[in-house]
Amino acid sequence: MAVTVFGQPSFRIASDLAEGWVTELGGQLGPVTFRLGDRNIQPFSVAPWSEEKVTGHPPIIEALRGDFFCMPFGANLRPFGDEVHPLHGATANGVWSLEDETEGYLRMSMDTLVRPSHVVKELWLRPGETAVYCRHTISAGSGPMPLGHHAMVKFPPKEGSGLVSVSPFVFGQVFPDQLENPVLGGYSSFKEGARFDSLEAVPLANGDSADLSRYPAREGFEDLAMVFSDPDADFAWSAVVFPKLGYAWYALKDPRVLSGTILWHSNGGRHYSPWNGRHRGVLGVEDITGYMHYGVAESSAQNEASRAGLRTHLMLNPAVPTVVNYIMGVVEVPSDFDHVNDIHREKSGLVMESRSGKLVTIKVDIAHL
Repeated sequence: MAVTVFGQPSFRIASDLAEGWVTELGGQLGPVTFRLGDRNIQPFSVAPWSEEKVTGHPPIIEALRGDFFCMPFGANLRPFGDEVHPLHGATANGVWSLEDETEGYLRMSMDTLVRPSHVVKELWLRPGETAVYCRHTISAGSGPMPLGHHAMVKFPPKEGSGLVSVSPFVFGQVFPDQLENPVLGGYSSFKEGARFDSLEAVPLANGDSADLSRYPAREGFEDLAMVFSDPDADFAWSAVVFPKLGYAWYALKDPRVLSGTILWHSNGGRHYSPWNGRHRGVLGVEDITGYMHYGVAESSAQNEASRAGLRTHLMLNPAVPTVVNYIMGVVEVPSDFDHVNDIHREKSGLVMESRSGKLVTIKVDIAHL
């Protein structure tokens, strides 16, 4: 049964240590509350206009929160053949049908029309764990498709309150075109198309460089950069440590399915409706296979990443369902735990290691990937 949460009819999923809500519109997961000891942690953002009447914008913007599945991922401003897709596709804008709702498990489905396919969304929680397991299964569709997750993590307002890390990457680039237009009230600070090999030195338009490993930063700007994971890695990860809050948020993926990660820095750089400069301290950690924020046309064509031998779309096959598995969660860390240096397997399970050599164990079933 749907319950209205932050303005959207939503379905509940819960366990002993976690509770989440999934919107009927767009299948957006949020808010999510994790129990760490005697504390409740809510790592995801919910748009400040969630309970306002929003007109003239696609449904994805009305419901904007947490994490959602995009197919096709991107703005999709250019048609692909005779296909015209909305921002981040039907899966982020359409109405999902509830198929099963039990304690700790949720299954929803949708039939897309522009590129006919059947998509099943499954989310579940495991007792004793502070992680959400996600699976999207696409069947009946065919052809090239960029797709992926769009998690949005909320940061405390103090500059640099969160420490951002990603697993080793083989390609890093700033969005190659104008992301925001000042004439329309949007502002960006990164140097368009700049390449980089470290999050700590990303070129800015003014000739300086930005350290993307610390956020919030550059208040008053919206920026976007993308990294492609090592395709030969056992698994790939992203992590944000909040030392003052004593926890880390993480996401785990198979880099052969989700090849890249977009880092969307949303820090008050949009002054048009409904943003109105209010969306601040939010970091999109968007694990996808695609090329930047473009869409199916550009991601299926030759681009800078694909010319470097990197995958920027998947091929849907009506005879073989495409399965996208994903894990997001939180783990308690000591106050002197700094940037995540590595997440790796050990006999005891999954271990998160800081640059300073501190270790914490993550109770999660990595075999899900």
